[in-house]
Amino acid sequence: METTFIVDSMPLEICKNARANRSKICKENEFSFPSKGYCASQSSYYYGYKLHAVCSVSGVFQSFDISTASIHDIHFLQDIKHQMNNCTLIGDRGYLSTQVQTDLFNYANIKLDTPMRNNQKNYQKQKYIFRKSRKRIETLFSQLCDQFKIRNNYAKSFNGFKTRVLSKITALIFIQFVNVFVFNRKMNRLKIELI
Repeated sequence: METTFIVDSMPLEICKNARANRSKICKENEFSFPSKGYCASQSSYYYGYKLHAVCSVSGVFQSFDISTASIHDIHFLQDIKHQMNNCTLIGDRGYLSTQVQTDLFNYANIKLDTPMRNNQKNYQKQKYIFRKSRKRIETLFSQLCDQFKIRNNYAKSFNGFKTRVLSKITALIFIQFVNVFVFNRKMNRLKIELI
């Protein structure tokens, strides 16, 4: 049983910023309205949603959720503490918060490990094994973008959008399952024929 997991988020743009004000995509219910957000890794603003995910070190999604783009990554951890316990969660600097770290540990015995900022008091570099492990979720996100085209949005309703995202993640997990239990191959070799 794995006790170390990785948390991260990725932007899911539904249209270009120039069309955001007149776009009617995913606006059938007020609770699901898309919003403008900022992606630090791409240094750009976008209009749409954000996919939050937790995966194991071996590369299997444990949990995921969709929020509007303006919601900060750290709010996803409030849901995680009800789903997981007694584990280590590795995140990037977007999850850096002493208050949240303490809350996760006290509520569910989850140790949140994030890299410290260089100017923080008592600065310590994050362990190499954690920095290396964090690349697993980045690889999964890249595979979802490149092979499964998760960023290409053709949905007009929020239900269609959610269904499309869920089907892409399900397809990735299915290929992982087939690789391990049918063909006895490495789990994350997704660019390979299934027959």
